[in-house]
Amino acid sequence: MARDLALAHLTTITLSPPEMIRLAARTGFQAVGLRLIRVTPTSPGYPLMDDPASMRATRSALRETGLRVHDIEFVKIEPGLDVSSLESFCAAGAALGASRIIAAPYDPDLGRLADRYAALCALAAGYGLGVVLEFFPWTVVPGLADALEIRRRAGAPANGGVLVDALHFYRSGSRLADLEGQDASVLPFLHLCDGPARGGDTLQERLLEARAERLAPGDGALALRALIEKMPVGIPISLEVPMDRMTAECGVEAVARHVHQATIHLLGSLDGSSSPPAPNSTPTS
Repeated sequence: MARDLALAHLTTITLSPPEMIRLAARTGFQAVGLRLIRVTPTSPGYPLMDDPASMRATRSALRETGLRVHDIEFVKIEPGLDVSSLESFCAAGAALGASRIIAAPYDPDLGRLADRYAALCALAAGYGLGVVLEFFPWTVVPGLADALEIRRRAGAPANGGVLVDALHFYRSGSRLADLEGQDASVLPFLHLCDGPARGGDTLQERLLEARAERLAPGDGALALRALIEKMPVGIPISLEVPMDRMTAECGVEAVARHVHQATIHLLGSLDGSSSPPAPNSTPTS
């Protein structure tokens, strides 16, 4: 079954949006996710909402390649967040033709977190955008069941969902059973990557893996087939696979190409279609 594949910005985070869009087109992707708000002091964001020239260049790259913007990120829902301050961010998403905003849970007051998530969904709805809450094992919403509960407490907004990331799903001990009965309105897309069967023991090791050293789908030991089969049928897949060592050795385009080829092979093995040989060897630039 054909799937839309998006390239998440973290996979190629050193590239500006226009550069990243053109690379994604060259390497076979249909869409991209763009990071407009930085996540950490050492990882860039590209605030197109504050940079008209960069916004024009990005929209030009989209027209030139025919690619779409699937999602924009990264909203950290923290105690001091003023949701109204995200108006220009949402407007930028609409101007780019994005479908969804990715948000993250960083407020220890879960009631307030649910209220802010609901408020963000309400703001985004005015721009035709959905919102997904991504869970992380090191946050106050560590797993899938916890994220689904925040959505419930927020009143289950029609445009509000939860983002399952394969690495976070398995590192948090989330259960496949918790995916039962959830449709694409709740789980609208999947962040796909792979990793070793066991993650690091310390927070530093876990953050390094998640932010810098994942594996392409099929190159690790995570039960990706089981996860994909439990997710809603036909939802888009976004490849969030930062591989800093390989990027340094082979270049960012080699990483994107390897990730795309590995994913096509994995999906082909699921639906029984013919697929290219498994790209298990490290490609060269």
